[in-house]
Amino acid sequence: MTSTTEREVGRARPRKEDAHLITGQTNWTDNIQAGGLLYMAFLRSPLAHARIERIDVAPALQRPGVVAAFTGADLADGLGSMPCVWPVTEDIVMPAHPPVAADEVRYAGDPVAVVVARDRYAAADALEAIEVDYEPLPPVLDLEGALAEDAPLVHADKGTNRCYVWPLRTGEEFDAVRERAEVTLKRRYHQQRLIANAMEPRAVAVTPVAASGEYTLYSSTQVPHIARLLLAGVTGIPENKLRVVAPDVGGGFGSKLQVYGEEAVALDVARRLGRPVKWTESRSEGYLATHQGRGMIQDVEIAATREGRLLGLKVDLLADMGAYLMLITPGTPLLGAFMYPGIYKMDSYEFTCTGVFTTRTPTDAYRGAGRPEATFAIERIMDDLAAELGVDPMELRRRNWIRHEEFPYTTVAGLTYDSGHYEAATDRALALFGYDELRAEQRKRAEGQDAVRLGIGVSTYTEMCGLAPSRVLRDLRYAAGGWEAASIRMLPTGKVEVVTGTSPHGQGHVTSWSQIAADVLGVPFEDVEVVHGDTRAAPQGMDTYGSRSLVVGGSAVHHAAVKVVEKARKVAAHLLEASEQDLDFADGVFSVKGSPEARRTIQEVAFATFTSHDLPEGLEPTINAEHLLDPDTFSYPHGTHLCAVEVDTETGQVRIRSYVCVDDVGRVVNPMIVEGQVHGGLAQGIAQALYEEAVYDDEGNLVSGTMADYLVPSAADLPDFVTDRTQTPATSNPLGVKGVGEAGTIASTPAVVNAVVDALRPLGVGDVRMPCTPERIWQAVREARS
Repeated sequence: MTSTTEREVGRARPRKEDAHLITGQTNWTDNIQAGGLLYMAFLRSPLAHARIERIDVAPALQRPGVVAAFTGADLADGLGSMPCVWPVTEDIVMPAHPPVAADEVRYAGDPVAVVVARDRYAAADALEAIEVDYEPLPPVLDLEGALAEDAPLVHADKGTNRCYVWPLRTGEEFDAVRERAEVTLKRRYHQQRLIANAMEPRAVAVTPVAASGEYTLYSSTQVPHIARLLLAGVTGIPENKLRVVAPDVGGGFGSKLQVYGEEAVALDVARRLGRPVKWTESRSEGYLATHQGRGMIQDVEIAATREGRLLGLKVDLLADMGAYLMLITPGTPLLGAFMYPGIYKMDSYEFTCTGVFTTRTPTDAYRGAGRPEATFAIERIMDDLAAELGVDPMELRRRNWIRHEEFPYTTVAGLTYDSGHYEAATDRALALFGYDELRAEQRKRAEGQDAVRLGIGVSTYTEMCGLAPSRVLRDLRYAAGGWEAASIRMLPTGKVEVVTGTSPHGQGHVTSWSQIAADVLGVPFEDVEVVHGDTRAAPQGMDTYGSRSLVVGGSAVHHAAVKVVEKARKVAAHLLEASEQDLDFADGVFSVKGSPEARRTIQEVAFATFTSHDLPEGLEPTINAEHLLDPDTFSYPHGTHLCAVEVDTETGQVRIRSYVCVDDVGRVVNPMIVEGQVHGGLAQGIAQALYEEAVYDDEGNLVSGTMADYLVPSAADLPDFVTDRTQTPATSNPLGVKGVGEAGTIASTPAVVNAVVDALRPLGVGDVRMPCTPERIWQAVREARS
């Protein structure tokens, strides 16, 4: 049976994935079991920077249940340096990164030894028996101080803490623009370090097959295909002997867009011992050793006319690399380099990013990866400029944004935005928010010297999604392409298998990909199964990150389905004794034009192809198809986020009174999934604004190393969200989609901070450093009053 005429794309389908997740019938990496399974535990440095004078694992071997123990030196003959695939400049400093430190530790949490035991508790207990003598070295923590000539060095053999300097200059010279500008502002903004808090911690399990030299690695990862390639290089295991499986993955947020040393060590230990091994991090261990996000100082200068027309923007970044360069550490801040101009027109743009090594946990991708930082900077300084000029923040934006009739528009940074309608999204958001009424209430409170002030924050954003065009990645010196693969198998019974190279960890790919395939093929949604996350079952792919899955992976599914239909058309034409040009195809049925009774369903064609009893001469007996898509450009979702906060000036307490966002993510495949993605993104963006921060003391110790110290907001800490959408379809892909996974995170942080500062600006407060805690707000008000 074929489907009804109702289209799947655009329907709010409940997720297929959820049934097994919520009933406990799922398969996390930590669930993996195997005969003779051993457990690994890592001893980690308690010091941020030290030389390892002596290490002895022999006492650990005397502990009950312990099978083996290894130092970094023991493992060095089987493991290479961990990879960084984004050397952003020709002269970038790229130090060696051993999976287990052998001579020197460079952050608190750097592993120095691994114990293997018959159960995880025995392995953890045995760590206490390992003897290590450290010679402390000076920590390197201050980004500016790290660049001083007399600064202690994170990697002494490199002679510098400067990793790279990456410039971008477009449009007029900024110095010339500054000379003719009537108003210039300089601001410094801090992007604090953030720690991902996925529901599932990192975990890895390896099962070896000694007879064939094959290994299956199960990992809680976003990138099974990338991991397979790079771990083959680190371990020397042939790629065709290595299978990587990402089972159900409980969240990633960028922290699992990584190839970690623990994965490499697990492979090597399994190879050495000929036994399956497993490691699952504790939450506090993950805080130390899972890569962190953000971490930069932004010096921003904007030039404008007295009427508020933007002339130019200058951005200087100091980006904290941490102790080592992980998978895409150097490139992460550069993902925002082209987005600092945002949705605005201007004549000049200068950007420079300096990467700096410190003795802290390495940084890398965190939800949004570079684009939230860019949006924060431009949206914060737009509010500051509005205050300087004495105009409403929304009015200043209207004077400078790209109008809908100007699309496609090439920005000063060189990107061509294909479609958008900022006016429509903003007008809808203002209406839902009650902007004018809130401004009137704000004035009344200020006039009455109310201790609880009302603040209104604006964020009109766009972002760069669908990280893909391989030639662009080449020009940015990224080591791989950005294509994506999909294949579709029509089974003899008419059921459908979609094989995708994307690897979901909560995004709903199984449901959305089923909707896309069902529409093109004309089969029931329930008849589509989606295969993913296993490099044997889905051998080609570039995985999931950067809001690329739907734009690139979903479009690849669409193209593969179209190919299936075209191959089926040849068979149907033969069976119906008609020419291919005389066939219509709708709702899964091929019919002869003018003779609709002459028909074959695509399922009937699939079975006829399977039997091969009556096929056209020379036709291959299959209608299966695959497609590898390398898009020509990015996609650019946009929207307007508005936040109203009440700030108690006597206690510093912030309460979000209302939050409205209207996003334009192009054509929507599943509204329910889009809503979930937006809500999750808002939670993370608001958390950066108000709650979360990885804090280190003067010795480089992480003092916010547990959930008791690192404030992850609960539902009770977040407001009800009012969300809506406008739709301007993308022109760069057949689905018209733009990406949504990171939009909420990108837009919400500046909206909230702008609201906090807006509430306090009449008191003389021009900035509050994130997170805007009650203590920091109280201190800012106190300093302004004094």
